[in-house]
Amino acid sequence: MALSLCESAIDRQSRELARHGTAPFPLACYWHDGQSVNMVPWHWHDELEVVLVWEGKVFVSVEGESRQLGVGEGCFITAGALHRIWQEGEADVEVHSLVFHPRLVGGSVESVFWQGYLQPLLDSAANRCVWLEAGVPWQGEAMEAVESAWRSCGEEPPGFEFLAREGLSRLIFLLSAHRPAAREGPSEKALRDGERTKRMLRHIQEHYGEELSVAKIAGSAAVSESECLRCFRSVIGVTPMQYVKQFRVERAAELLASGEGRISDVGARCGFQEMSYFARTFRELKGRTPSRYQAEARAFRKNLSDDASDTPEG
Repeated sequence: MALSLCESAIDRQSRELARHGTAPFPLACYWHDGQSVNMVPWHWHDELEVVLVWEGKVFVSVEGESRQLGVGEGCFITAGALHRIWQEGEADVEVHSLVFHPRLVGGSVESVFWQGYLQPLLDSAANRCVWLEAGVPWQGEAMEAVESAWRSCGEEPPGFEFLAREGLSRLIFLLSAHRPAAREGPSEKALRDGERTKRMLRHIQEHYGEELSVAKIAGSAAVSESECLRCFRSVIGVTPMQYVKQFRVERAAELLASGEGRISDVGARCGFQEMSYFARTFRELKGRTPSRYQAEARAFRKNLSDDASDTPEG
């Protein structure tokens, strides 16, 4: 199972569409560079995820709680948690992530692994996200186990599936053994905010190429404009229109990187009616103009193609 450059697609409920691994072996390992890390929008999935930073710095936000992570740091994200990873600036970045279904390490729901170790993590409000630091001994051990699993999937030695599952099982054991004391679960208000925000994100992601306003976004969840603003700030930490701008730019970046259409057509398709505003906004968020971004993407694809053609057979 080769390591993959992460490319995210989401459905109408902001749920990620990518199938992570296979039914017999539900694990996928990804690497992110400075370009791909910013192409992953706010999303959620049924799988667990663990993220490790190997170079540079990135921001991770999970349901309104955000941190900047540097080399030797990471985080564990539980199933169903709305989250995003992104980079600010142009410094080199390398991020490793593993996305795996709970059954890979828990087996059946009747097993001791599921009931004794996994289910308490899935049920715990304190474990929607666990931040990992190398300076904390057990967390450093957990990240070493995860990286061992990631390398096994990349190198594919005989029995690498056992090695990968062993590393992730160690992660779950350490998280379970050190989980915080029981605390109250999410309030009804927090759960309601999360569901409303998912509905509003879905509306934006379906209509980002059209004219959007706070009133239209709020109407998609049958809430007032003030409630819309409060939900966005509470759950994902930005205003609705800031999210719209970010989402439009990320979609434009994907189209530019894939070589689809002229720059002006890409801007219009992504909801930017004025080319000057598109160029200014794109540069503000991506650190380069659309034309430069497109040229760099073409050069990157060419280098990959050249490297593949230069690889000796056999």
